[in-house]
Amino acid sequence: MSDRVLRGTLEALLFVTDEPLPASRVSKLLERGEAEVVDALNELAAEYAHDERGFQLREVAGGWRLYTHPAFHHVIETMILSWDTRRLSQAALEALAVIAYHQPVSRQGVNAVRGVNSEAVISSLVEKGLVREAGRDRNQGNAVIYGTTRTFLEKFGLKDISELPPLAEFAPDADTENAIRERLNAIEGPDVDDDDEGIATVD
Repeated sequence: MSDRVLRGTLEALLFVTDEPLPASRVSKLLERGEAEVVDALNELAAEYAHDERGFQLREVAGGWRLYTHPAFHHVIETMILSWDTRRLSQAALEALAVIAYHQPVSRQGVNAVRGVNSEAVISSLVEKGLVREAGRDRNQGNAVIYGTTRTFLEKFGLKDISELPPLAEFAPDADTENAIRERLNAIEGPDVDDDDEGIATVD
């Protein structure tokens, strides 16, 4: 298989996949070295960026996937009339942000930061596949703790949790950021039964 054929094959696979495509999987499927596959994917990504295509190739959530170019999102949003029904509410975005930045965190921890009951909102995020149960907190009566999912990384175009913007960018000031952290620390205990190794806390 020539380099040209390899690149064409990769484009075909990326076009039909409905989830990030790992280079290791492609390597086994095509019987080519994984490093060779990664190089070809990087070359495609660079080519799309250089040519200012309407789509981009990104490495997210442990694999590679095609995304529409942000410059054209307003046009796409206008075309897809049902988009509004799929958007997250302000309450859902708030709860998702708390979970993303402080995971693993219990519902009580989310409530403490938001100041309101978040049970229904968290349930909605779980149903959408953005949040999952990540274990139990022994210090809070074995309460369920939550973390984000691979779907969250995929939808927000993140390679991993470490790519979240610094929390300080969203806090009005240092005192507010410290207050949020103190409220969480007062509720969340150190002994957590975490069953998801992919969860990490981002400062």
